[in-house]
Amino acid sequence: MKILIADDNYASRRLLNVYLKDYGSCVFATNGLEAIQAFELAHRDDPFDLICLDIMMPEMDGMECLRRIRRFEVENNIPEDKQAKIIMTTALDDRKDIIDSFNEGCEAYLIKPVEEAQLTKVLVQLNFKERNDKKSG
Repeated sequence: MKILIADDNYASRRLLNVYLKDYGSCVFATNGLEAIQAFELAHRDDPFDLICLDIMMPEMDGMECLRRIRRFEVENNIPEDKQAKIIMTTALDDRKDIIDSFNEGCEAYLIKPVEEAQLTKVLVQLNFKERNDKKSG
C-alpha cells in the first residue's frame, strides 16, 4: 500500500508514519500544494491507496486539497473502487469541518492527536491490512 501523509507539523507526520509503517510506504507533504503535486505524479504509475490530510496547512488547506483530489479522480475517470481513501486529520473538533469533509468525499475524520487505536479502527473499516512482510519485534 502507498500512503501520502500531508501535514505541516513535523511531529504529526512522524507519528502517523510510526502508526502506518506496517501498512505500507509513506510519502510526506508539508502543505496542500505539495500533496496535490505528489498525488498527481503518483497517478502516472503508482497511485496512493491512502491519504491522510491535515485540514489546516499553509499554501493550500486540506479541504481544498480534498476537493482537488476528488475532482482529479472524476476528470480522469478513475473508478470509485480505485480512488484514494482519504482520512482528514485536525486539531479542531468543528462540526462544520466534519460535515464539509464528508460532503467533499473523505472516508474518515480523526481529531489530533491521532491515537493509534482510532487510526487502526478506521483502517480496518476501510479494509486495509498490515503488510505480510513486516518485521516483528
